[in-house]
Amino acid sequence: MSIDQKLVDLGIELPDAPVAGGNFVPARIVGPFLYISGQVPVVNGKDQHVGQLGAEITLEQGQDAARLCALNILAQARIALGGDLGRIRSCIRLGGFVNAAPGFGLQPKVINGASDLMGQVMGEAGRHVRVAVGCSSLPRNVAVEIEALFEIDTK
Repeated sequence: MSIDQKLVDLGIELPDAPVAGGNFVPARIVGPFLYISGQVPVVNGKDQHVGQLGAEITLEQGQDAARLCALNILAQARIALGGDLGRIRSCIRLGGFVNAAPGFGLQPKVINGASDLMGQVMGEAGRHVRVAVGCSSLPRNVAVEIEALFEIDTK
């Protein structure tokens, strides 16, 4: 089943892809690989889930933030691939960064919000390697930022 069809079946509509917030591109294709720059939990230009996990943000809110990051990753991929998510062969890697209060140690559970979404929409091709890192701050104090690497058909 295609990613687009799976999104429809799950009742998920991808958001508009966020505009890059600096001197970088949101996505880049190199050979059979699509790199997606770090995406934050933003919807319609507004940051969601601002604050640190283990302080202002709960685990469940952090997982939702990670899911929003994954949706923005797919939205960036759709643009980079000319609207054709069917070119994605597999999700190779997710790199997750969690804005964590001192002592917070559940970064892997937070990033599961993104990993679970990739599995839901891509099946076995959504299984990936991953890193889940805690840090003391993220841009605009958002709770999570996630980058991605996909294998794609080069057409």
